[in-house]
Amino acid sequence: MSSSVRMGRKRVASAALAALLLAGGAVACGSEKKSDRAGEDISPAAAVKKAAEKSEKLTSFSFRMKGQLPGEGKVQGEASMATEPLAMSMKMSAPAQGPEKMEIRVVGDGVYLGGGKAAAESDGKRWIKFDAKSMGKGAPNKPAPSSATATAEQNPAAQSTLFTGSDDLEKVGEETVDGTETTHYKGTVTLDQMRAAIDKKDPKTRERQEKGLKQYEDMGIDKLTMDMWIDGEDHTKQFRAQGDADKGKFDTTITFFDVNKPVKVTAPPKNEVMDLAEMMKEMKKGSGSAGGTS
Repeated sequence: MSSSVRMGRKRVASAALAALLLAGGAVACGSEKKSDRAGEDISPAAAVKKAAEKSEKLTSFSFRMKGQLPGEGKVQGEASMATEPLAMSMKMSAPAQGPEKMEIRVVGDGVYLGGGKAAAESDGKRWIKFDAKSMGKGAPNKPAPSSATATAEQNPAAQSTLFTGSDDLEKVGEETVDGTETTHYKGTVTLDQMRAAIDKKDPKTRERQEKGLKQYEDMGIDKLTMDMWIDGEDHTKQFRAQGDADKGKFDTTITFFDVNKPVKVTAPPKNEVMDLAEMMKEMKKGSGSAGGTS
């Protein structure tokens, strides 16, 4: 497989899974129940906090995403994810990286990247497997699948509490999103405010929140503008986050559906997978043998 194809795949993987940061921003349900929030006397801060609390027991969800990621350009896709145990399937495209559509699967410690013409240069293998635990160790810039898995591990319940740190939330109005009546809220939150909102009592929640915060730090974002559309059952139906990163604009919208419905993700057939870790081992053996005979 050529280096250009391999790097292209890594860039697309990075774009796809960086978008899961937003999945950490909020949780939604597919309910089409008419919103009862119009006659309810609730402050924007209380509404967002209530939606965050509703997220705490989330175990699975699906979402559609679209937007722009720093250094990657426009992206769009659809994904399903389970948090316990970790499993994720995402199909996406990034026009700036070419017309090829990619699929990413996360199953345990394995990250599988597949789809498109690269198979022709991979001995017919349709998938590349990355080991999430070993990839990126000791490297100044972690390969995309390692960073992607770190993002995928974020529980949206843990992430959503970070956005309650905003002190300028306001109600925009009543709006219909994907057939569901919602109330639209908007505000800004700095990384310092997000850091202050980290849970100090539950070690697991704190760890997940800190990982999510680091994702924004790594992109060079210090402030986010957020929009949340919350339905009549106090679930977030849609979430948008915007910010200025080191490599450009971060602006992605995620619309949620099928919350807490079963999600099953299976690893691709072994005969269709090129294991990158095994390939690297073979390369090292080959270089070692060559060195010994020179």
